[in-house]
Amino acid sequence: MHRYAVALVFGLLGASPILAQDAVVDCENAMTQRDMNICSYEDYMVVDRALNDTYTWALARTEDWGSGTKEALRAAQRTWIAYRDAACNAEGQLHEGGSIRPLIENTCKATLTTRRTQDMRATYEPF
Repeated sequence: MHRYAVALVFGLLGASPILAQDAVVDCENAMTQRDMNICSYEDYMVVDRALNDTYTWALARTEDWGSGTKEALRAAQRTWIAYRDAACNAEGQLHEGGSIRPLIENTCKATLTTRRTQDMRATYEPF
């Protein structure tokens, strides 16, 4: 019995690359709702990484301005993230139970995150 359990575990582990390949989506030609949801999440992740890079850059620019400036930026960013998530959840709630909800929420997050990145850059670049 033990031998079968071990064989089953290794068999499942061996199958995982096959399952992972199923998750690869051609976002240029996404046709199903599932694929569009995956692609919208990937788009959101790209702009979220850009925001994180910009945030790190802005924090570094505050080094010479005193501790209050850095802490104010951190507090503002935490508050903004909570706002973004709540606003996009509210937008997604309009589609509760629908397969389009992840697309709506991911698109909302990507849009707001892009704007936040632009605003942060505009605020801290002159200094």
